[in-house]
Amino acid sequence: MAFPFASQEAVALRGAVNFSGDTIAALATPVGTSAIAVVRASGVSVAGLAREIFGETPPPRVAQHADYRAQGGELIDDVLFTFFAGPNSYTGEDTLEVSCHGNPFIAQKLVEDLLARGCRPAEPGEFTRRAFLNGRLDLSQAEAVMDLIHARSERALAAANQQLRGSLGRRMEGLISRLLHGLAQIEAQIDFPEEDLPPENRAAVLVEVESLRAAVAQLRATARYGEVLRTGVRTVIIGEPNAGKSSLLNRLVGRERALVSAEPGTTRDYLEEFLTVGPHVLRLVDTAGLNQNPTALERRGMEKTMEQAADADLFLWIIDATRPIPALPEVVQALLGAGNTLAVFNKVDLRPGFAPPALPYPALPVSALSGEGLARLSEVLIAAADAFRADSGEEIVAINARHGDALRRAAEALGRAATGLAEERPIELVASEMRECLACFGEICGRIDNEAMLDILFSSFCIGK
Repeated sequence: MAFPFASQEAVALRGAVNFSGDTIAALATPVGTSAIAVVRASGVSVAGLAREIFGETPPPRVAQHADYRAQGGELIDDVLFTFFAGPNSYTGEDTLEVSCHGNPFIAQKLVEDLLARGCRPAEPGEFTRRAFLNGRLDLSQAEAVMDLIHARSERALAAANQQLRGSLGRRMEGLISRLLHGLAQIEAQIDFPEEDLPPENRAAVLVEVESLRAAVAQLRATARYGEVLRTGVRTVIIGEPNAGKSSLLNRLVGRERALVSAEPGTTRDYLEEFLTVGPHVLRLVDTAGLNQNPTALERRGMEKTMEQAADADLFLWIIDATRPIPALPEVVQALLGAGNTLAVFNKVDLRPGFAPPALPYPALPVSALSGEGLARLSEVLIAAADAFRADSGEEIVAINARHGDALRRAAEALGRAATGLAEERPIELVASEMRECLACFGEICGRIDNEAMLDILFSSFCIGK
């Protein structure tokens, strides 16, 4: 999908990037032994390269089998190759993809041969950068490529796929259109004050500005869900020593990730492990026990626990069902709430028929030893992770930190515009604030001229992307 604004910016940025006439090549699959490897080349020389290597320019989008011979004539490998004619390719340029056997030595030989034939090595993210500059992707779609590659869960994959197909771009296109409509009414009064125009209607523009502020707030509310999708629900396991925190971690991840001992205080530092539950992924953080009378070493472990608790999305408070409910440090207690805490009573295999007492948090009986209650725990964890999704309509929209910063500044500009309209300030000042908001909206999907920002964004991509 091409975003309507991207091609305009591509024209503006081409001169700065200066890749006209440049053909790049790189390995597009991870380095290492595998069944196949893919080498990609993109640029104006690709059609000629294909003729030079394979004897003809192949028909677009048709995979063909051939021997790949180096410039000196020696056989490197038998390969499948596909030619994509621009602009109907990933980058918008002529592109060649060569699939070879997955021996890293073979793949490297192919890349070296393409470089010897005049290509230059692709920089990190340069294929996707060219796709953006050629109008094949808007900037939010380009970022979604990286989200798609790194997705750890079904929900993260679904969100990345929808953004890659333009969900955020469509949302921003609608906001930009509405903002331009309101701005046009104001600009007309500024530019043509003597013309026979309808009288200035500040009230109508103010209503639209407030509506835009609400829409921006709705988008900004998805930021936390976006972070959860990209990094996992940060789930901190807390409790007193020997409550079974590490045993539960091991049971959940299905292997002995943490050392377990009958001696209290085995865990002195925190451990992290990813856990997939249903369509979500959790970042489980096992922490040192919260001891009422800690030793010097235990106190240092508890300090680490406090640090992890401060950044938690969700708490699993592990309680020994055979003992009285312990008191938590006030600083931890202040972080717990009904919406972010599960009280997990462990060792119920030692107390048949145990029923959790009433607490301000959902409470579950489990046994890390026997597995009792773990299926129900998984169901509750899925529901807790589902609760992080903000209402963004039918499509999954989950903005990232860059989008969030641009929307914050847009919201501030809209707030100043609303104040100016309500207080009858000069209309020129209101227009300036609305143009500032328009620039912030444009940053999200690529209506920008900030070359340094593009360098930072695409440098996080892998070489072959």
